[in-house]
Order: sequence, then structure tokens, then C-alpha cells
Amino acid sequence: MSSRKSAQRDLTREMIMDAARDLFIVKGYQHVSMRQIAKELGYSHGAIYYHFTNKAELFYALVEEHFGMLEHKLIELAQATLAPREKLEAILLGYIEFGLNHQSHYEIMFLIKDEEVRDYLNQSPIETYELFAQTVHSLSEKQLSIQEIWSIFLSLHGFVTHYLRHVLQYEDVLDMAKAHVQFLLKDIFQS
Repeated sequence: MSSRKSAQRDLTREMIMDAARDLFIVKGYQHVSMRQIAKELGYSHGAIYYHFTNKAELFYALVEEHFGMLEHKLIELAQATLAPREKLEAILLGYIEFGLNHQSHYEIMFLIKDEEVRDYLNQSPIETYELFAQTVHSLSEKQLSIQEIWSIFLSLHGFVTHYLRHVLQYEDVLDMAKAHVQFLLKDIFQS
């Protein structure tokens, strides 16, 4: 077996995605090439093309994976056996926890803007937001408008982006996250 085939088998999609994620965050999408990713991993750029046809496809795979992780977390929390208020509190805190414990993932999902990848970012964000909106709507005590649910989402997103790169993990701002979520829940649950 040739060493090229062996290298292609040894190099996994996960290894490529991990290296690309870090480079995209540090250098920005436009300033990263497939050659740089390969160099970071110690492989030829041809080995990467065995797994991904281009940089945009690689970026898309990252986005899909990350939104899948967030959706899984939201679904898991939505299925918990809790009263509606406690379940919604867990979901809102879970969103913040995901963003701060997976900071590079969150940046890839929401903060990299580039024309080349815009076409790739279509369904996953919409599907995840719809899941979030449906869950918030079904658990709220009062009838929330689309704008109110969007405002809740934006508030959570703002919280995460405010602390992104300023804290190491969710636990560093746990008390503030709980206070923020309680503030949001005040208007949803008339208590």
C-alpha cells in the first residue's frame, strides 16, 4: 500500500475539523487555506481533499456538527421531567452553557461572516432557532409573539458573545447567567 493511501486513512475528518476550527477562529475564514490546515496537521493538502472537496465544504461540516450538538442539548433539556418554568430555565441556561463551554464552536456557528460560506449556512441555524422558538412558546405561561421569542434568543446570544473569550467556561459566570435567565423568565411567567 502506498504511503499516500495510508496517510489518507490515518487522517480523519475529525482531526481535520478540529485543526480547521482553531485556525478559522484565530486567523479568520478568509485567511486560512487547505494547505495551512494540512501543514498544521503534518499532512499533505491532498490528504485533506480526500475528505473535503474545498474549504467551504469543510466549514459547512463544522457548522452542521456544531448546530447538531446544540440541538441535541436543547432536545435533551426539553425532554427533562420538570415543571414548565424549571424546564425553560434549564433550556435558557443550557444555551448559555453550550456557548461558553464550546466557545470556538459558537464562534464558527454565529460569528464568522463570509460571502463564500453564506450559501452553506442555510438550514441548520433556521432549524435550531425553530426548535428553540417552539420550545419557548410551548413552555411559556403567556402567549409570546415571534418578536418576543426572538428577543429572548438575542438576549441569550448577547450574553454569550459578551463573555466569549473573556471567561474560560460557563462556571466562571454561572451566577450571572442564572440572574440573566431569571430576568428573562420574569416576563414569561407572571409570578
